[in-house]
Amino acid sequence: MEKPFDVLPGVLATTSGYAGPRGSKLDPTYHEVGAGGTGYREAVQILFDPNAVSYERLLDVYWHQIDPSFPDRMFLDAGEQYSSAIFPNDEAQAKEAALSLENVRDANVFPNEVATKILEPGALFFPAEKYHQDYYKKNAARYGFYRALSGRDEFVQSVWGVDQWARYTAHDVK
Repeated sequence: MEKPFDVLPGVLATTSGYAGPRGSKLDPTYHEVGAGGTGYREAVQILFDPNAVSYERLLDVYWHQIDPSFPDRMFLDAGEQYSSAIFPNDEAQAKEAALSLENVRDANVFPNEVATKILEPGALFFPAEKYHQDYYKKNAARYGFYRALSGRDEFVQSVWGVDQWARYTAHDVK
């Protein structure tokens, strides 16, 4: 999920990590989150300049990356820790995220009901281990293999079309 945001003008940084509700264990590890039951989800924290890119635009990019149809998985990865969720920083972002979710549901573009959750502002976030940061750059072959195996690109193309897939995933298919 980092690359589509990394290439977006106005995004200053992305950090892979784990987001969970207040009161959760502090500083979970990849293995703890991956095993499930921690309350954390794999997440990407996005630092952006709101004068250069809107939160609405970030949400739009998000919807063009995922299959929000399942409450307990994302492509090959199963468990609530892989389910789609939005972690707003404050009430204003929460309202904007709710409107975005409503618009996506009303557009009826996904083959199944949208199960994405918007969690309350102020969730905990801990950066993932260093080897997870910029994984798509540091481990391009593994990332490419996993991405191809996951069916993500085919799903996104089936929902949004190849041109939108290319635009939103920073792929040059022409």
